[in-house]
Amino acid sequence: MHWLYLAIAVAFETTVAIAAGKAEGFKNRKWTAITLLSGAAATFFLSKALLTFEVGVGYALWTSVAGVGITVIGALFFAQRLNLHKLIGIALVIGGVVGLQLSGSA
Repeated sequence: MHWLYLAIAVAFETTVAIAAGKAEGFKNRKWTAITLLSGAAATFFLSKALLTFEVGVGYALWTSVAGVGITVIGALFFAQRLNLHKLIGIALVIGGVVGLQLSGSA
């Protein structure tokens, strides 16, 4: 169940990043509300996942998977460019996540 909680937390954290970009410095009320509500939901589900994961490992997984997701979504839907350096960075993050999982801490 902790993996499901972590996946939900990642989805909400990805929503936070997209909504914050559209909130125009919190001037747009709709996107500001989405940002804040998604952030609260992301934190809630992360806290549920951290009942099983070690805090450092769970937080690292949450932020890194969300970061990769946000980067990919930006490239697919918001015309943000992926260059070789970004792709190498994504590969390194994924390698780090795999390494954390293989450490047997969750």
